[in-house]
Amino acid sequence: MKNIFDYTVDELTELYISEFNQKKYRAVQTFKWLYQENEYDFFKMSDLPLNMREELSKSFNVFTMKEEKVNLSNDGTTKFLFRSDDGTAVETVLMKYNFGNSVCVSTQVGCRMKCDFCASSKLSFERNLTPGEIIQQILLVSKHIGEKISNIVFMGIGEPFDNYDNVMKAIRILNEPHGLGIGARHITVSTSGLVPQILKFADEGIQANLSISLHATTNELRDKLMPVNKAYNIKLLLEACKKYIEKTNRRITFEYIVIYGVNDTIRDACRLADLVGGMLCHINLIPLNPIEGGSYSRPSQNIMMSFRDALNNRGITATIRRELGSDVNAACGQLRRQYFE
Repeated sequence: MKNIFDYTVDELTELYISEFNQKKYRAVQTFKWLYQENEYDFFKMSDLPLNMREELSKSFNVFTMKEEKVNLSNDGTTKFLFRSDDGTAVETVLMKYNFGNSVCVSTQVGCRMKCDFCASSKLSFERNLTPGEIIQQILLVSKHIGEKISNIVFMGIGEPFDNYDNVMKAIRILNEPHGLGIGARHITVSTSGLVPQILKFADEGIQANLSISLHATTNELRDKLMPVNKAYNIKLLLEACKKYIEKTNRRITFEYIVIYGVNDTIRDACRLADLVGGMLCHINLIPLNPIEGGSYSRPSQNIMMSFRDALNNRGITATIRRELGSDVNAACGQLRRQYFE
C-alpha cells in the first residue's frame, strides 16, 4: 500500500483526480486533517465523501513507523527510537529551547560516510528513508509531547544529501502551508560535503539553511576523519560553498568538531580562519562527544574557548554549541540505534 505521508499536496491532488475521480480541493482537505487536525483515521475526516474515505482506507497506510523506545535526558532532551514496519529502526532527538521545539531527524538507516568519530557510521547502511518516514518522525514526536514542532534539523542518522530527492521532497511537504507550514528558514540540512548535491541545492529555490561538516583544516587529517574528503577535498568543497553563497546569498554554517590533540590547536584555528575568510558563514564549534569504542577524547572548556577566541579575533564569527542529551547518547555524533545494538 502507498503511504499517505509520501505525497506532496500537488501529487495527492493529481492522484485524487486520476485514480479517485475526485475534485482537486480534496487533497488540501486531506492535508489539513493529517497535518493540522492530527487526525489519522480516514473515516473521521468528515468533510470528505464517505465513499472516498472508504477508498482512502483501502489504498493508503498512515503510520508505517512506531515508537519503540523513549529516553529522557537530565537536560530535557528526549531521544526516540522509531521502528519501521520492515523492522529497520532510526533514532530521532527532540530538543526544547526558549524559541520552540526542535527535532533532529534521521534520513537513512545506517550511513555510508564512515566518519571516524561518529557512532552512526559504525552502523552498516541498510536503506534510505522515504519522505513519509522522515515526516513521521516529526509527527510522532509532536504526538508524544502534545506540542507543535517549530524547527527541523536534518542531522540524525545518515547523510541527508546521500538521500537527496527524498529529503528535498520531505522539506517541501513540511513547508506546505496546508500542512505543518514549517518555514524553510526553520529547517537546516547538514552534509558531510557532497559537492554535486551542494551545487544542486543552490538551485532548488528552497530557503532552508545549509550546514557543512568540516572538522579539519588539512586534507591529510580530513581524509582520516571523513573519507568523503577523498572524493571531494577541502578545496572542491569550499569552492562549492562559495558558489552556493553567491547564488543564494545565504549564510553557511560550518560545523567543526573539536577533538583533543587532533584538531584543537590555535594553529588549526588560524588555518580555519584562512579557509573561510571572506565567506558569508558562521563557525559552530562542537566539543567531541564520546562514543562507545571510540579512540578520540573530548577537549577541555579552556581549549574550546581559546579556539573560539582565536577565530573571533580574526574576524570569523564562531560560537560553541550548547551540549544537549549526551547522558542518553543523543548528542551530536552519538546516534546509533543503541536499543537494537
